[in-house]
Amino acid sequence: MPATVDKEPFQLCNCLALRQAARHVTQFYDTCLAPTGLRTTQFSILAKLANRGPLTINALARELVMDRTTLGRTMLPLERDGLISIEDASLDRRSKELRLTKAGGERLRVAAKLWSVAQTRFEAAFGSARAATLRSELRAVASSEL
Repeated sequence: MPATVDKEPFQLCNCLALRQAARHVTQFYDTCLAPTGLRTTQFSILAKLANRGPLTINALARELVMDRTTLGRTMLPLERDGLISIEDASLDRRSKELRLTKAGGERLRVAAKLWSVAQTRFEAAFGSARAATLRSELRAVASSEL
């Protein structure tokens, strides 16, 4: 006879709740960004490079709280489409730097308009104050020492 597992504690799983919410919101933003051919993760890469300038792969992975291997797979289509360039780092030729290209900047400009619509729709549905609190709390979780 199989062992009985109390299912109630699993309903309290923080990781599951965060992942479900993240998938739900990601699907919404991906749908909004779809006309640009970008996914939310790719949009984030372009936006981070636009705001921070050239970054090494490791630095960008840290900024995005993303595994380096996952970042590598996500950025390949961006390089293929000419939206980013990957070059030897200026200080250490063993490192690679990612740079936003002119085409990447233009795609980001178009995508940013759709992202803004998504932001507005999210805040209308969830509430501006709740959305601000949510962002603050999620940033605290992402920077915590777990």
